[in-house]
Amino acid sequence: MNKKIQNIYIRIWWFALCLLIVFVFSFPSPAEEKKENRYMGSDSCKPCHETQYISFKSHARKSRSFESIQKMKKGLTEDEIHGCYTCHTLGYGKPGGFISLEKTPELKNAGCEVCHGPGKIHIETEDPAYIIRNVTINICQECHIEERVKAFRYKPIIYAGSH
Repeated sequence: MNKKIQNIYIRIWWFALCLLIVFVFSFPSPAEEKKENRYMGSDSCKPCHETQYISFKSHARKSRSFESIQKMKKGLTEDEIHGCYTCHTLGYGKPGGFISLEKTPELKNAGCEVCHGPGKIHIETEDPAYIIRNVTINICQECHIEERVKAFRYKPIIYAGSH
């Protein structure tokens, strides 16, 4: 075999080896895969945060937020009702969030995870790093925008009886 052909084979072999290495190392092993955080519903917070859970269920209006949709849905179109889901349910339109009353009834009310973020990994690991601990007004303002504050005459109050 002449030298030129031999060099071509060596280059092809190295290229193939490099592609194989890139392919093998570009996929994480099962242990390294990023854990997917999902919404679990406020009832899953109760075992570790019973005092806060009882206070939330007793005092926070968002713990019963789906009732507002039920009261108002007569006369609303399906699209308008789905617009209500964004603020009156848990995680609607987000991965692992509310889909429908039939498929995700545990997420029908805006709950703990509206302020503290999806709780699946926090619940599994009990690691506070996987939950929002310092709630800010910015979180409230996702739903409590000026237009809605005027239309529905409500205002965001951090903790609003929830803790």
